[in-house]
Amino acid sequence: MNCIGIDIGTTGICGISVDCSEGRILKKISLDNDTFIKSEHDFERIQNAEAIFEKVSLAIENLADKDTAGIGFSNQMHGILYTDKNGSAVSPLYTWQDSRGSLEYKNGKSYAEHLGSFPGYGLVTDFYNRENSLIPDGAEYLLTIGDYAVMKLCGKTSPLMHTSNAASLGLFDYQSMSFKIQNDLLPEVTDNYVPAGEYRGIPVIVSLGDNQASFLGSVRDNDSALINFGTGSQISVMTDSSLLPDCFEARPLGNKRQIAAGCALCGGRAFRMTERFIAQCAGIKDGTVPESLYKQIDELLQNKSETTMLADTRFCGTRKNPQIKGAFYNIDENNFTPQDMLLSVLDGMSRELYDMYAMLETGCKNLVCSGNGIRKNPALQRIVSSMFDMPLLFPKYKEEAAYGAALCAMAGTGIYDDIDSARQLIKY
Repeated sequence: MNCIGIDIGTTGICGISVDCSEGRILKKISLDNDTFIKSEHDFERIQNAEAIFEKVSLAIENLADKDTAGIGFSNQMHGILYTDKNGSAVSPLYTWQDSRGSLEYKNGKSYAEHLGSFPGYGLVTDFYNRENSLIPDGAEYLLTIGDYAVMKLCGKTSPLMHTSNAASLGLFDYQSMSFKIQNDLLPEVTDNYVPAGEYRGIPVIVSLGDNQASFLGSVRDNDSALINFGTGSQISVMTDSSLLPDCFEARPLGNKRQIAAGCALCGGRAFRMTERFIAQCAGIKDGTVPESLYKQIDELLQNKSETTMLADTRFCGTRKNPQIKGAFYNIDENNFTPQDMLLSVLDGMSRELYDMYAMLETGCKNLVCSGNGIRKNPALQRIVSSMFDMPLLFPKYKEEAAYGAALCAMAGTGIYDDIDSARQLIKY
């Protein structure tokens, strides 16, 4: 018996088939999400929702077999699209990268500031669209791309949204299970891992936000924290508290539980920027810029563990203050070297997440690591382990969000009594 997990990312779509008794990945398919639509607006980041669904359908066709007992979904968070009464998309997917919410609205405030939310969050995007008469004719629902894929796959016309996705739209109160604003396009919301319908007789579970799905697919025990380095970076910890430091969001996990998620907008991107800078310097002599220096950088930092140079890696600002800029400082004639610069960036990336984590005053025993930004960077691993003073655990499978979706399918179809039982399949 197996369950399928599908993760719809911004740049890729991953599908896996997972053995329900041993947790092994039986089959895997990876597809580029090359569905971005060119726009005349600099602030707009949109994708073709129907083209994404076609890729999802292709993945499931390749994975499903007679032993498939359930299908779970994970999706890029915050973005929205609109559907009509027939369940068809009547708009593109406005992704989490869309920044129309940061444009000025009234009295010097942006659309996001006016609502008390963030650019890229679904209800901010919808608010901008409403105020500028951009809601499509015939729009019946607004929903995430995961909700859309599940609805279409099941042949439904109305979506069922998990709380993890509802919260990702912004302005959602988890305690009352309701949105803080009136909006007649919002769908029904559930806090459970339940089937939204069936595909060829196979139950299809509601889609989860990718942060929560990654947590469920990589963190086996509740006393472990999850750290992720991708383009951005995150630290996530299970918590019972609704009073969190400002730098954290309480994100519903389902079944009345939540994680505290602290996000840095410039995680792996900061290291990539530094690598490109050094590559450009290397190309000054003959104009040839190396495609990649990561292998050489690993060797360069192999025996380098300390630097007095300091880096503030908030090069992309923060969610609350997009205007913040990064910086290098405490530079002198002895530490102004590529090695010191690279190490200071890795230290800055780690410290941004550690400073958030320290505010929680939680007693985690292990640090689970996900994302290629740390999996492929031995120097970052050393810095993170030392800074957090915890051993690092790496999930056996890199497809954490898709794996979490498959585990939710196992719990949602009753193969396991609950998600915690299914999580015991995780191996490091």
